[in-house]
Amino acid sequence: MLSFFLKINSRIILFFAAYITVFAVSAQDYLTAKPASGDGIYVFLRRYGLERHACNYDLFYALNGLNKNSALQLTKSYKLPVELHTYDKKSIRSTTGLDDWHIAKQAQRYNQRLQDLGIKSEDFRRGKRQLWLPNHLRACPTDLKKLVPTERDYPIFGQKYSHVPLKSQQLAGAVYYIVAGHGGPDPGAMATYKGKKICEDEYAYDISLRLARNLLENGATVHLIIRDDNDGIRDKEILECDKDETCCETQEIPFDQKERLTQRSEAINDLYKKHYKENIDYQCLIEIHVDSRSQKERIDLFFYHQPDDVLSQQLNQTLHEVFKAKYSIHRKSGQYEGSVKPRDLHMLRETMPISAFLEVANIQNPNDQKRIILPANRQAIADWLTEGLLSDY
Repeated sequence: MLSFFLKINSRIILFFAAYITVFAVSAQDYLTAKPASGDGIYVFLRRYGLERHACNYDLFYALNGLNKNSALQLTKSYKLPVELHTYDKKSIRSTTGLDDWHIAKQAQRYNQRLQDLGIKSEDFRRGKRQLWLPNHLRACPTDLKKLVPTERDYPIFGQKYSHVPLKSQQLAGAVYYIVAGHGGPDPGAMATYKGKKICEDEYAYDISLRLARNLLENGATVHLIIRDDNDGIRDKEILECDKDETCCETQEIPFDQKERLTQRSEAINDLYKKHYKENIDYQCLIEIHVDSRSQKERIDLFFYHQPDDVLSQQLNQTLHEVFKAKYSIHRKSGQYEGSVKPRDLHMLRETMPISAFLEVANIQNPNDQKRIILPANRQAIADWLTEGLLSDY
């Protein structure tokens, strides 16, 4: 008799649990959309950045009475696993009831990217103040804090800078690919400073190391695509030219330019795919160069992005605004002539992450040379880039 009573009560409990779940699903407003021609469920969800999380599929099936083998109808609107909220003008956390700061930042990036891609019509802080919250941030969030590298000693930075303290977790879950231009058999642009030869690749590499260290201090995952194990961060003006750089630690850099660039882009894309499967939603490539022009011509640091890549354009504009603001403070005239332009370059076109390609000075101009020759200036470039990347994330 007791056994029968327990079974009956168990069924009642299960019934009410199911009822509560259905009621919660039906009470919540969800984004609706129609599929495009040829869309299966995977492609449909991918358009909205939802395809990597099993809980999104489960809710999509439940909301629409479907299963994984169901076909989508072009004339029908479907509920997507994206909650609709009216922003309360205070914070994403108070609006959604989710207390985790990192989840709130992911929600902010989600809304911004869909807006940049033209999928979402307006900023959640304006107009109708509609905030979109993808289901996976509530139902099966990735714990970004667990993605912060535990290693804090990196010999690649040299003995003085090898220990990298964790100063913040602001970049937890962000992955950066840092590429110093040229390297190996290709020194890049060359010039003379105080009677000594200087090479583009050495100065681009030193700035890259400083940037990588800054990002690690803030909890990011960083991949140095071009490396030189015996250089480290160098606090001196003349950086000796050498040819012992490698790609991704062990790969010899080819002499042929096309092979060099392909080696780098393929290495980045392989790592990108790996991190993509780990549910990383922010991956960024920064490539650093020193320009070479007429000795009389001065240039301010400028940025390139891939044409028609709105997310990369936004990244470059954010970096550009930081440098513009810094120049207004640190340059006597306050003027800044840097720019953001699209350009069809291999390392922008053939790589998967959002990307910024920058030229930091004219290596031939005596005044521009100070921007790269002085260690404090190289550190300032790295610091200002870090500030912009923190803002973009």
